[in-house]
Amino acid sequence: MTLEINRERLAATFTELCQISSPSRQEGVVAAYLKQAFAALGADAIYEDDSAGRTGSDSGNLIVRFNGNLPDQEGLFFSCHMDTVEPATGVEVVRTGDIFTSKGDTILGGDDKTGIAAVLELLALLKENHTPHPTLEVVVTTCEEIGLLGAKNLEYGKLRTRYGYALDSTGNNHVVIGAPAANKIKFEIKGMAAHAGLCPEAGINALALAAQALTMIRLGRLDEESTCNFGIIQGGIATNIIPERVVLRGEVRSHSRDKLARYTEEIFNVFQKIVADWQGSPATGNNRPSVAFDIVDDYPPLVIAEDAPVLLRIKKAAAACRKELRYIVAGGGSDANIFNGFGLPTAIVATGMNKVHTVSEQLDLNDLVNLTELLYALATE
Repeated sequence: MTLEINRERLAATFTELCQISSPSRQEGVVAAYLKQAFAALGADAIYEDDSAGRTGSDSGNLIVRFNGNLPDQEGLFFSCHMDTVEPATGVEVVRTGDIFTSKGDTILGGDDKTGIAAVLELLALLKENHTPHPTLEVVVTTCEEIGLLGAKNLEYGKLRTRYGYALDSTGNNHVVIGAPAANKIKFEIKGMAAHAGLCPEAGINALALAAQALTMIRLGRLDEESTCNFGIIQGGIATNIIPERVVLRGEVRSHSRDKLARYTEEIFNVFQKIVADWQGSPATGNNRPSVAFDIVDDYPPLVIAEDAPVLLRIKKAAAACRKELRYIVAGGGSDANIFNGFGLPTAIVATGMNKVHTVSEQLDLNDLVNLTELLYALATE
């Protein structure tokens, strides 16, 4: 494979994308930019789905198709997401040699504009070189950073290709072929308010009950493929009032569905027992605490078999462009989990982005070129 990446065009595209503010639920401007870009590259279909009403975004997901001219070869899709985490307004990109950073008071936006820039460069190369390729589709989602909402509400019936690659991981030259499923957990404990100085014995301290439950729950790494965390606690009104209501939000992740269910049930049982075992006093009378819970199946596991076409294809492409890829199992969820859950095998490809979700985020142009070379091999070999 002989290929000359237009490095400066790729750099300019990445810079322009990063400087378009697109925090979650505000992807409309970058979506409009992408529609124009895909049209200029000769897209055969550009479709914005109706997910905005369910995600709260000012844009739907984009599904873009390039029919290609190799009908006997199986097509594939590339997936990226438009949204970024905050602070994302007024991004100013600073380039020092081949290194891109923000000015320092915002993120850069490489998550996931690295992936989008590489796809746009790939399509430009295919067009200007008249390179034969099979059907290629590009799926660009909204609201990935706030719960994979775009992918969860994508109109999957519009896709013609049956497997693809999510361009959305830190690092370089690795492919994620396994990721856990996750449950989101919310517990609401209700006690009874009382004046903390005048009659504390008349109150039922919801915060104390929550703390007692947390001491009985295993947190962190539960086993080699499972984790648990509670990251948000909300409640209380004032230091002189026994807290009547406390809400805890957490998650359980596991590569095993059975373990995910078992660990989630263990947590539920702990909270139930803490409330059931609570002992009142004459001052509390017949009042008792209660606990309500909400457990949401957040996303399914990502598991790609060794002989899956999506994996065989990228191994062949890597050999063609002489890249040594590592195939890893990760601990986080992404749009790829959702795609796989809808029966579309999707591997996650590293894009070179580094220190994401921080104002110290950076990107090396050489890593972005490396990604584009791999995408070209995927599309043409």
